[in-house]
Amino acid sequence: MAAVVDSRDLRTPVVVALQTLTVAACYYASGQLGLLRELVVEGSVVTPIWPPTGVSVAFLLVFGLRCWPGIALGALFVILSLTSLTPSALGVLVGNTAAPVVGYLLLRRAGFRTDLARLRDGLALVFLGAFTAMLISSTTGAGILLVTGKLDWASFWAVWLAWWVGDAMGVLIVTPVLLLLSRVRPPLRLSRWKEATGLALIICCVVPLAAHSPVSLLFLIYPLLIWAALRFQLAGSMLCALFASIMATVAATDRSGPFEQLTRVEVMIKLQAFNGAMALTALILSAVITEQINTRRSVERACQELVEVLEHLTAGESTDGRASVEDGGLGRRQDG
Repeated sequence: MAAVVDSRDLRTPVVVALQTLTVAACYYASGQLGLLRELVVEGSVVTPIWPPTGVSVAFLLVFGLRCWPGIALGALFVILSLTSLTPSALGVLVGNTAAPVVGYLLLRRAGFRTDLARLRDGLALVFLGAFTAMLISSTTGAGILLVTGKLDWASFWAVWLAWWVGDAMGVLIVTPVLLLLSRVRPPLRLSRWKEATGLALIICCVVPLAAHSPVSLLFLIYPLLIWAALRFQLAGSMLCALFASIMATVAATDRSGPFEQLTRVEVMIKLQAFNGAMALTALILSAVITEQINTRRSVERACQELVEVLEHLTAGESTDGRASVEDGGLGRRQDG
């Protein structure tokens, strides 16, 4: 028994260390992906979508609060890849670590479920995990730039807004996809695979065309998003929204398509308005549809159980009636 206990004691630190390194590696990799596309707002470089916030919230929801050191370590690696470790960089590190942790705590207090099968879960992720919690990172980051003299008051709110929206978009777009992947278990059921393949092909053709067309055709994506949500719920809608957001971000940073003739601030506003509307539509619509489907299935199960009970009672009454008739006939024969 002592050997077993010692083995477990040794295994736990190893598991924790591996988990921390995994979270840090995923944070760093997603950060490097986010840095591939940047926008300049009031002289400051910001990312339209910051995937590490979504990665952090997803890991916290799946593994719990014990993975926060991995988030901090990953944020440190990203900062070191951009600049040296200064007191202001440490402040940004604290803000980027605290924001997803606070988001996780708010979601847990609200009774959030990772399957996103209820409307309240979708609303909680939007307003608590994204909009509220990411105020910490944006305020900390923009505030440090202001205090250190790298930003003036005239540009503060524009940079703060771009920072906040970028972090919030990471939660709204990346977190649902990762939560969905964490629930995938083999074997996969390929129901409606023909429709899924056809929808994927249409999305791959229409979305790049709409994102890069000089005519503003971004509205063409919404029917595809609704189709994906109606037929495939969260999996379909969020993957469609993720792909559309990536294509729109590429077009915006390249200043092509509907973003070609706009100023830098207008590009940021139009892109973030589109990404936000896509994410909100996909998340809330899929949650409403899933909730309705689950309610209908519950009603169907209750009706089926009621039918089985009625059949059982009817069979019992029929048996009792036949027994009474047989007893009466036997009594008459004995009297005769």
